[in-house]
Amino acid sequence: MPQLDTSTWFTTVCACSLALFILFQLELSRHNLPSNGSNKQLKIAKSTNPWELKWTKIYSPLSLNLL
Repeated sequence: MPQLDTSTWFTTVCACSLALFILFQLELSRHNLPSNGSNKQLKIAKSTNPWELKWTKIYSPLSLNLL
């Protein structure tokens, strides 16, 4: 049975780790981050739905009196 040559594993692992680090840094550099770090005020639009105009009561099965 042949022996497993592990002499190149360290080089392979180091090269893959370096490549992944560089790719990750390139992906992060594509995003534009705010310079001042303050939160933006988000405007939430209120939408009117037809079911909001009606009053409905939902009965829970546990709250019903079972005889």
